[in-house]
Amino acid sequence: MTEADRERLARLVSAEQDERRRIALFLHDGPVQHLAGIGLMLDAAIHAIEDGRSADARSIIVSALARHRNTIRELRDLSFALEPVVLRDQGIAAALAALAEQLGTSHELRIDLDVTSAEELGGATQVALYTIVRELLDQAIRRGPPERIWVRVSRTADGGAEACVADDAEPERRRRSLEEIVDRVRQLDGELSVEPGTAGGTQVVVALPPSTAPR
Repeated sequence: MTEADRERLARLVSAEQDERRRIALFLHDGPVQHLAGIGLMLDAAIHAIEDGRSADARSIIVSALARHRNTIRELRDLSFALEPVVLRDQGIAAALAALAEQLGTSHELRIDLDVTSAEELGGATQVALYTIVRELLDQAIRRGPPERIWVRVSRTADGGAEACVADDAEPERRRRSLEEIVDRVRQLDGELSVEPGTAGGTQVVVALPPSTAPR
């Protein structure tokens, strides 16, 4: 194993550890806390029933159900983010279309896709690019919010892969907001560039070499 291989392996291990820590923190601060709170609410509802306060018990149970549904939604979103079923079963074009529809509806913005040729990429590359595009979309929405986003994912002439995410929000000024995405791209021996967008916003281009984008 060469020194470059060892460095790349170390980066991959570090990234996996960071991702596990992020997920563990999300679960602890989100769903786990919510479920603990639901348990306390149900205890309070039982006490209210025993004391003959049925109206109070009903109100508590209604609130507990609302929190329970929200917790299920959070866990479903986490599951989708980790590995969308549609990505595994139908490929990156369908997965990005579903993601664009979800984000577009939630944030009232338009997301245009040009990703058909991305289906020529290998499965592992599709998963990697889906994750990168999803993070770029989230970052653009947090920074903006934009009214419109353009996404293009394709195979390059040399056999590599390229993803471009452009928006019409205020231009990107904080390189730090992209550091995590840059690290992920570097793990794949790729490059990330940030440029002014043609619509006045920011355009982020990710290029992966042929070695990490097999058919």
